[in-house]
Amino acid sequence: MPHGVSETAETVTNPLLVEVTRGDMVESRHRASFAVCDTEGRVVLSAGNVEGPVFARSALKPVQAIALVESGAAEAFDLGDAEIALASASHNSEPRHVETVARWLELLGLDESDLECGAHLPYHEPSMIALIRSGKEPTQLHNNCSGKHAGFLTVARHLGTKTKGYIRLEHPVQQRVLGIVESMTGLDLSGAPRGIDGCGIPVFGVPLGNLALAMARFADPKDQPDIRQEAVARITAAIAAEPFMIAGSGTFCSEAIAATGGQALVKTGAEGVYCGAVPEQGLGIALKVDDGATRASQNLMARILHRLGVLDDKSLARMTAPLETPVVNRAHRRVGVIRRPADCPF
Repeated sequence: MPHGVSETAETVTNPLLVEVTRGDMVESRHRASFAVCDTEGRVVLSAGNVEGPVFARSALKPVQAIALVESGAAEAFDLGDAEIALASASHNSEPRHVETVARWLELLGLDESDLECGAHLPYHEPSMIALIRSGKEPTQLHNNCSGKHAGFLTVARHLGTKTKGYIRLEHPVQQRVLGIVESMTGLDLSGAPRGIDGCGIPVFGVPLGNLALAMARFADPKDQPDIRQEAVARITAAIAAEPFMIAGSGTFCSEAIAATGGQALVKTGAEGVYCGAVPEQGLGIALKVDDGATRASQNLMARILHRLGVLDDKSLARMTAPLETPVVNRAHRRVGVIRRPADCPF
């Protein structure tokens, strides 16, 4: 467990870290917690309960993607930056995302029917409208996790194991991923709370402090075996080279990575979770908004990156979600703002 946390999980009430206004009134408030730590597990910045377990959901995808590169599967199938970035992605299902996954599966001798992630409409509204107008139904390729699942299938192919059932905990691919997550978080997860993610893979309850440790080790893997250091460097370079692939148009993840040239590697997850790595500082970030609101988790991540000096005022002003994100109505008029509360401890 990372050092520096003096209060127990049972006694901490998470502070109000984000508020949403409408006109002259604060309409909503979000409690949250976060941890920023270094590779030694020292917490350098935190608020709220960082010891209680949370499901990282998709925020830990870059760490899960280590299996794709470390196993030799990425090299064996000659994957490029786009595919490796997609293995870490929660993408918008824009045409380039979908087409890249389709070509990737073809390279494996597979197709969309082999993806066990389920289907949903594209998150990107123009892409969703175009799909509906075409009269076609969404497929597994449109699932925001299809790149991660293509990565799992690639590992299965490389290991010579069956592809069917690759999402099950007992499958060799998920066992390999679990081992990596345990190593990076510094935890034995055999007794951790378990669940099933939206895309079907196993998830484990991990304290925010340990998620931040995993991301710190991703930011600076110097204490990891050489093969993992090389894998992390490859994934980091791919995400920095292809920030669009990790999410898509108008998303905070893609914009923050692009704006910093890869010095902020951030990844959102469902239910208000966000993780990030700051390679130049060797720091990892993990946060959780109590009520699961993405609008709050995104705002909080932007403020943490600003506090660390990774995102400056000029970069934030050009992004879709600056430190104070406008709330707009259906006519696109600004009617409020998502911001830091005046009495916020951070």
